[in-house]
Amino acid sequence: MKPRTIFLATIVAPLLLTMVALGLFRLAAQARETNALTVLPPVSGRAVSTSEGSIFVIERGPSAGTPLLFAHGTAAWSGLWLPTLDHMASQGFHAIAYDLPPFGFSHPAADGDYSRPRQAERIIALVQALDTRPIAIGHSVGAGPLAEAVMKRPDLFDGFVVVDGAIALNSHLAPKTNPIWLRSAGLRRLLTSATLSNPLLTRLFLRNFMSVKDAATPDVVQTLKAPLSRKGYTAAAADWLPQLFATPLNAHSTRPEPWQALPLPLALIWGETDTITPLSQAHDLQAATQGAALTILPDVGHIPQIEAPEVFWQALLDVLRQMTQET
Repeated sequence: MKPRTIFLATIVAPLLLTMVALGLFRLAAQARETNALTVLPPVSGRAVSTSEGSIFVIERGPSAGTPLLFAHGTAAWSGLWLPTLDHMASQGFHAIAYDLPPFGFSHPAADGDYSRPRQAERIIALVQALDTRPIAIGHSVGAGPLAEAVMKRPDLFDGFVVVDGAIALNSHLAPKTNPIWLRSAGLRRLLTSATLSNPLLTRLFLRNFMSVKDAATPDVVQTLKAPLSRKGYTAAAADWLPQLFATPLNAHSTRPEPWQALPLPLALIWGETDTITPLSQAHDLQAATQGAALTILPDVGHIPQIEAPEVFWQALLDVLRQMTQET
């Protein structure tokens, strides 16, 4: 076989096939994303007008109950918290979950800025609009912006619970920049169409995040897919994607000192077998906070509220009862 033929067969042809596949996924996303931003999910929730745009929330429980504010992880939305919201409501809490843009049913950021400090500003605006002083509960990637909000405005919160949080503690000491393939907006949208916003991969991605694989039930998967038909979802998610890879250099929450100075009750809940944010990260965060309470959930991975809901609920209730006694 001639060298030119080998080159075409081994490099050019696979590259062309990849580009064609990415293009098809992008076309599929454009055909799927037809629902207007004003179309909300078939759950009892509402769009809250804030100084940072419209943010969708789901609320459960008595208005007089201790308010809880739940933050979701990557590509999730408030609907994934529904069983937890219902359980906390049954215990007398006023449970609120929000969709942090660009995910779920909140409006995408007008400025396209999804950095951790800007996300914190959106959370602060939401808490002010809700006119409440909640205990904040942040899961996975959602814990970072929520931590930033709590550190910037601790007067707006009554406590903070980190659940398998993607905090990136001390990452500023060896910062990572975006890989070259994320620096083009067009290429990011193609890649997002094939991955993050591709409903064909939702179940696979979910299972990869969990130790208890059977917890990725059809109902849970369908819930995760709900926002994928919103107009502009892929484009907004592509704007957010660099935040998953680059170090949040301007964030206070990556540094130990603000954690040590936090004037609020703080607790950590972690899955023992978490491979996304391993238990070692919980121990590092506990050390940085000089001994925050750490609850370890045996045989549970990165998404305890889905993998072992009853175990998680009991752990959370224990933490909340301790916090409300302290305050």
